[in-house]
Amino acid sequence: MGGSVKDVKSKAELDNITKSGEAVIIHFWATWCDASKQMDQVFSHLSTDFPKTHFLRVEAEEQPEISEAFSVSSVPYFVFLKDGKTVDTLEGADPSSLANKVAKVAGSANPGEPAAPASLGMAAGPAVLETVKEFTKENGSSQQANQVQPGLSDALKNRLQQLTGSHPVMLFMKGNAEAPKCGFSRKVVDILKGENVKFGTFDILSDIEVREGLKLFSNWPTFPQLYCKGELLGGCDIVIAMHESGELKEVFRDHGIDTIGSNEAKLSGSENGKGGIAQSTGLSMTLTSRLESLVNSSPVMLFMKGKPTEPKCGFSGKVVEILREEKVKFETFDILTDEEVRQGLKVYSNWSSYPQLYIKGELIGGSDIVLEMQKSGELKKVLIEKGIVQKETMEDRLKSLITSSPVMLFMKGTPDAPRCGFSSKVVNALKEEGVSFESFDILSDEEVRQGLKVFSNWPTFPQLYYKGELIGGCDIIMELRDNGELKSTLSE
Repeated sequence: MGGSVKDVKSKAELDNITKSGEAVIIHFWATWCDASKQMDQVFSHLSTDFPKTHFLRVEAEEQPEISEAFSVSSVPYFVFLKDGKTVDTLEGADPSSLANKVAKVAGSANPGEPAAPASLGMAAGPAVLETVKEFTKENGSSQQANQVQPGLSDALKNRLQQLTGSHPVMLFMKGNAEAPKCGFSRKVVDILKGENVKFGTFDILSDIEVREGLKLFSNWPTFPQLYCKGELLGGCDIVIAMHESGELKEVFRDHGIDTIGSNEAKLSGSENGKGGIAQSTGLSMTLTSRLESLVNSSPVMLFMKGKPTEPKCGFSGKVVEILREEKVKFETFDILTDEEVRQGLKVYSNWSSYPQLYIKGELIGGSDIVLEMQKSGELKKVLIEKGIVQKETMEDRLKSLITSSPVMLFMKGTPDAPRCGFSSKVVNALKEEGVSFESFDILSDEEVRQGLKVFSNWPTFPQLYYKGELIGGCDIIMELRDNGELKSTLSE
């Protein structure tokens, strides 16, 4: 190996390298991406500091088979493998995180010295340190940018809401429709043109605030991102799958998206998203009675495409996910299995698309409304008022969080980006002992932060719990580790 970066030209060549079981790090890049080129400098220096590790470079758009195998949807993108299996990934231009992750997979550049988290200094050798300093200086310290703003400002939220809803079909992409700057964006543009729909675009390369903010806003880390009526459909892979299955055309139809140059006669008020009823269309008493019976067959009733275990559209899947998050018992009806119910319910409810959620026989709305109600807390309020769920106390919420994982760490920041030295020490101790754990960033929720102090009768953070019982804070964890008792304590 000898500290060099190898360009991979085929999937077979990659498979031959990874089957050795040795540590392998792959950099997916593109010739047009400046961030890729800059990160490649860091990548090359790291290969010098870790000469016993395979450092591979793959041009993402030229090697689609490899890119698809690792679900690459943006560049720069890094994949870390050991024993032939993916153990970690990194998206974006974050040199400190790259160096730290390389050190974890490859081992410290200086034997005997453990890898420290990026926030406390890297374990990489001297060659990469200077490069990282220059990179972060030139790029406004991407590490810092990645660790601040646990939430979005109201002004940015409003701007993103306006942007995502500015066109019935809205694509956030790299470049524009006439000149895409990544193959993934180009694929989605081609699909939308093939579907004959009008769509708006926003070049996320032109506005870093929108680019980073939208990742949090949508809880979707990559681009492109496609929205329909303000609702996220997904990225490149999902759009391709929906297009190939015919689901994308169906979603556009159900949400009243007009096609360009379509000569098809539109159904009055049933398929055009306006929610009206044609004068010539009336529901029979038999069908009306059946729909009323279905709507009231469960306190919470969801009319969706597919089943909860196998949703057949992203909007239906989202509502199922929300109801599960709210821990609500609900029944469903697959409208794809009964065309009479599918068309009749649109007229009955004066709501032209699916899914449709009903609570105690009353229409709540579709996926966009249900999502907005969940975010605002209104959905929980309605469920409580209707007697569907009991009001959750702070104690109940804390108990739920504490027992959400056998080993649960309440800390400042995240394991990859701790925001205090004490939290970082505990994270390192758990990782050194090979203990699997989940974490909660108490800086992201002041109510939990203050409530947990009272609940546990422990005034500081971090706090580590095992099977719902408090183990202690940093000092106790360090003492257990030094005495060789930490792993046994967390596995009794």
